[in-house]
Amino acid sequence: MNYSYPKLLEILIEGQRLVLATIVEAEGSAPQVVGASAIFSEAGLVAGTVGGGLLEARVGAAARKAQSDGKARLVSIRLDADPSDMEGAICGGAVRVLVDPGVARDRSVFEKALEGGRTHRPGYLTTGIRTIEGDIVSVKRNWLAADGSSHDESPDTEMGDFPGEAGFDETGGLVWPYLFKGEKGLTFVEFVQPLPRLIIAGAGHVGRAVARIGRLLDFRVTVIDDRPEFANAEGIPEADEIIVGDIGESVGNIEVSASNYFVIVTRGHQKDAEALRAVIGRPAAYVGMIGSRSKINIMRSEFLENGWATAEDWAKVHAPIGLDIGSKTVEEIAVSIAAELVLVRSKRKDAGRGQP
Repeated sequence: MNYSYPKLLEILIEGQRLVLATIVEAEGSAPQVVGASAIFSEAGLVAGTVGGGLLEARVGAAARKAQSDGKARLVSIRLDADPSDMEGAICGGAVRVLVDPGVARDRSVFEKALEGGRTHRPGYLTTGIRTIEGDIVSVKRNWLAADGSSHDESPDTEMGDFPGEAGFDETGGLVWPYLFKGEKGLTFVEFVQPLPRLIIAGAGHVGRAVARIGRLLDFRVTVIDDRPEFANAEGIPEADEIIVGDIGESVGNIEVSASNYFVIVTRGHQKDAEALRAVIGRPAAYVGMIGSRSKINIMRSEFLENGWATAEDWAKVHAPIGLDIGSKTVEEIAVSIAAELVLVRSKRKDAGRGQP
């Protein structure tokens, strides 16, 4: 699953008469990857994307047809139009797209998948695809939690020695999504992992701006501050969780996870230090702290001299925080921080370890 998938799940659970289109197989220079999904309503595209342009237009047409007759389809689309055709696709690839108008049937399965993501319990969304006639197919979904529990004890899937050889790359790392081709048909398997958690220490101007962008970038956002007049749902509607309390203590109480991203942007040196002391040296995907280089150097000496951190611990802290884009305004600073978060997250994802 890509990071935006939890948002798609929410739409699928709440919506009516929706069509879910998912790329289950791709070859060549396709404009999107396997697993890319889009939701269509009678009015057109609602959310997500399968590549845009001509490909999305063709999938949208298939979605309208599926919505009209209520039949799921497995559509094959080639993207090798003549270069002189300005409206054609010339990337030279091909995709197979599952276009399913019956997603309301699987609402309970999507709810299980979304619940797993919200409660940090990863799992697998399996989609059994069986040919009926031509490109018309039947679809049955199931949720398999990573702990072995299943939403459906008798799923219509044929995964054999799941995930199989094709589920691994040359380094032995798992590759998702995975399309299993069996004698009865296809089983498309997607790994659904929890959203990475972004913990922002400080609910001032920068903290609020980072929370807004973080939500757009598919982080689960927690904001911490000791001032209720700043840390509240009215002022930070994008936050999934707001904690009002002592900043250092509250940061220290956050559940330890290698998928946590800590952004320290409090109102002063002392509060920054309290937050950093609570998290430095703990497993985390990212720890960043705002401040000038002189402030950072002073704090580094303080931490090392007092034994609050080792040089190795300190080297893992992104300080000054954010990518150097010449930012001056609050919004620009938030963008620089968000860009660094995305960079770190992308490197972790590309490392093939499956972490968000």
